[in-house]
Amino acid sequence: MKKEKELLKGNYAIAQAAVEAGCQSYFGYPITPQSEIGEYMSTIMPEKGRAYVAAESEVAAISMVLGAGSTGVKAMTSSSSCAVALMQEGLSFIAGDEIPCVLVSVMRAGPGLGYIYASQGDYYQTTKGGGNGDYKIVTYAPSSVQECIDLTYKCFHVSQKYRTPVCLLADGMLGQMMEPAVVGEYPYEEIDQSSWALDGAKDREPRFIASIERDQETLRKRVVKIFEKYKKILDNENVFEKYEIEGAKLVITAFGSIARIAKAAVKKARKNGLKVGLFRPVMLNPFPEKIVAEIAQKVDGILDIELNCGQMLQDIKASIAGAANIPVEFFGRPAGVMMTVEEIYKQIENVYRKMEEKQYGTACI
Repeated sequence: MKKEKELLKGNYAIAQAAVEAGCQSYFGYPITPQSEIGEYMSTIMPEKGRAYVAAESEVAAISMVLGAGSTGVKAMTSSSSCAVALMQEGLSFIAGDEIPCVLVSVMRAGPGLGYIYASQGDYYQTTKGGGNGDYKIVTYAPSSVQECIDLTYKCFHVSQKYRTPVCLLADGMLGQMMEPAVVGEYPYEEIDQSSWALDGAKDREPRFIASIERDQETLRKRVVKIFEKYKKILDNENVFEKYEIEGAKLVITAFGSIARIAKAAVKKARKNGLKVGLFRPVMLNPFPEKIVAEIAQKVDGILDIELNCGQMLQDIKASIAGAANIPVEFFGRPAGVMMTVEEIYKQIENVYRKMEEKQYGTACI
């Protein structure tokens, strides 16, 4: 049966999508601006005979996810910023153990405790990771409530297919805003985990999962194997949006909620005769370096827009190093004070002028 659109808050949309995706275990500790996810799960999971645990801390929650995920079930937690910081060691264990899990991180403004304002200050935290060793957290960033649903499905699929932690990275505005959206059926085939899961050793040899390897060469091979997996994920599971890129002189790069506002500014610029396009990476990690490099070779400049002081900017610059010699401008704003279409449009006009005068720089206001 085709499902109808309904008015959904972002957090509830994520929670409903997780249930539809077959999430069997949810462990969490409340923190705004994502607390509605755990609230919803506390009601629906027991009703469906699935596991819900209000953990005593974020450290406990991610440890429970590790334990549940090691049995092959779909396990999930959700949190925000300073609380996700407490999960970093557990996430590095999950990555090293090659256990599937889904983390929903609804960013708040920081640093420190910060507050619940919309912000994108946790790009570094999620894509670079605060745990130890060589690993990545595969990351997708929605820009609408519908994408919160669709990418939650994607996160579960990728985590199960590649046995890796995957993060849905939203922000306080997306978590709290309401839009018409459809929670459709889970569109992916189920992945058989029986070959490795710790589901009881009856009628088979015992299994053991751990990231520790006492032999140096064995550990090296494990890490190399994990990074080969990240390359496959980038090749096969990458998601991005290109808007008016063809023929553009200037390309705006942005992710998440601010990309919507930037896109409206691009439309205004096009209407006024400025050749501007938009590139929105939806997969933030592994970062789509080759696509950014290809775009850079065809344009005269890039303007990166973020709700922080320039975090994705570093990946943009690294992507085009050696591929193109063009200016990369930045306009950012931390602490949750949202930009307007007019403000971004003025930045577009300024960059055009600077490109003509060859005067470049960055702005974080």
